[in-house]
Amino acid sequence: MTRRIRMIVQYDGTAYAGWQTQPNGLAVQERLEQELYKITGEAIRLHASGRTDSGVHARAQVAHFDTQSRIPGPKFAYALNCGLPPDIRVAFSQEAPADFHARFQVARKHYRYALWQSPHGNPFLRDTALHIHHPLDRALLEQAAAMVVGEHDFGAFKAAGITPKTTWRTVFESRWVQGECPGLLYYHVAGSGFLYNMVRILVGTMLEIGGGRRPLAAMEEALASGNREDAGPTAPAHGLMLWRVEYPDFDTEAHIHWAGQLE
Repeated sequence: MTRRIRMIVQYDGTAYAGWQTQPNGLAVQERLEQELYKITGEAIRLHASGRTDSGVHARAQVAHFDTQSRIPGPKFAYALNCGLPPDIRVAFSQEAPADFHARFQVARKHYRYALWQSPHGNPFLRDTALHIHHPLDRALLEQAAAMVVGEHDFGAFKAAGITPKTTWRTVFESRWVQGECPGLLYYHVAGSGFLYNMVRILVGTMLEIGGGRRPLAAMEEALASGNREDAGPTAPAHGLMLWRVEYPDFDTEAHIHWAGQLE
């Protein structure tokens, strides 16, 4: 009998060519599929909530696959983690409804971008936070972040050469929050979906506004024009993390802590 299994995958993307299997480098998907073959003997294809680029991390990537293996759903996490490298972990696994789809049923995705503000870099955050050595106006950052909440044409905030069916997206949450120590700052954004490089371009634009290199009005102008030239640069990949994925009947936030591992 074929069963559908869903997983929450966590990874440090530093060493990988992104999530999606591709010919020019080792991807997280490829590494997971290799382990699935070892434990099931099946050539399994994973389907994820979305792609992450090279260097981007995930606290809660959701993926599903179909299998005829008799391994209980919750045991896939343990079996896979025995063979996976330490920079990839399956935080949760379970049998899912047969019609569940990790990509097409996403209701809301959350991303976090991390900044380290200091005259000097932090060796412990070098792969997970962008080092900013100049002052930023926190009030301007927050005002710029608030402007993107709602339904907008984010055409100015997509990578050049990409032609999606529509560039309209809905952002439910966009805010800057203080991190665990004075030099650490996070940008949190949640939306119904995101264009390619959209979060990184939003961050790049806000950093120029917060650093005084663009006026606050530049954010509104970019949203109104839809032209890539009106937005700021693309922030580096390593500061970005896929933080949380929500579905109508499944939320990664409920399953990535220790209590969720005991199911």
